[in-house]
Amino acid sequence: MGAAAVFLICIALSRVMGGEQSVEDRVQEFAGRPVDAKGASKEKITARTDKAIGGSRFAQNIQRKLARADLKLTVTEFLLIKTFAVVVGWMLGQFIGREQGVLTLFFAAAFAVIGWFAPDWYLKFATSRRLTAFNGQLGDTIVMMANSLRSGYSFLQTMDLVGRESPPPMSVEFRRAVREVGLGIGVQDSLLNLLKRVPSDDLDLLITAVNIQFEVGGNLATILDTIAHTIRERVRIKGEIKALTAMGVASGWVISLLPLALGIVIMLINPTYMSGMFVWPWICMPICGGIMVIVGAWLIMKIVTIEV
Repeated sequence: MGAAAVFLICIALSRVMGGEQSVEDRVQEFAGRPVDAKGASKEKITARTDKAIGGSRFAQNIQRKLARADLKLTVTEFLLIKTFAVVVGWMLGQFIGREQGVLTLFFAAAFAVIGWFAPDWYLKFATSRRLTAFNGQLGDTIVMMANSLRSGYSFLQTMDLVGRESPPPMSVEFRRAVREVGLGIGVQDSLLNLLKRVPSDDLDLLITAVNIQFEVGGNLATILDTIAHTIRERVRIKGEIKALTAMGVASGWVISLLPLALGIVIMLINPTYMSGMFVWPWICMPICGGIMVIVGAWLIMKIVTIEV
């Protein structure tokens, strides 16, 4: 009994001193995510918070957006960044609206709201940039896959080849898909997870063709050649449209942001001069002007956005 008690005490002390490693930590370590000693305490705190809110739809939506932008952040860390942006926006708004009385709170609240949504805007921008890069590489990747299949490689070996030979973000996503297969997930499920991380219509076409080939059979290399030609033509057309509409997009941004930037500069230089515009009934002018600028920017963006 005494030896058993000493054994149990030693096990308990080892867990307290070294920390208990959960199944998720072991899977992440096997999946290639390094865990250093300096960030262990931080990861424990964020892991507990993520576990508390992880079941909510709000947290799952943030996790999906972070995965699509390939940002190595947890939900808790992203929310802390948003909170910090709110504080910075509040302080900046108070500085811009100084000596304006009640309007100081209005500017502070407005910039705090902008600070709350700013990380989401950056997340959307990073996702769009990464998706554009992925679609630009997809045509050459499919040609590589078709040639690999003709040389006798299996489909899983072809995915591993793409993960080793392609540039990021293509290599990153295919390496993760191969790693998921190594952890016991089926090839088709790993491709569906890939589509969730990269919501590309071209990738959806590729995965649909692969799934059909798995079900009914056929020459996958020939199918991939046809898909590669289609994707390349679509990318070419999108590039031409982007070049033709670049001036309209730039005009929309300049016309929309110029009044706001000019107003902020004048507010910083001479706050007393701008204070006369924020009293009744003159306050209707900036409100109506802001509404017209927003509507005009929305119309310009709708005109220059062409779906292919």
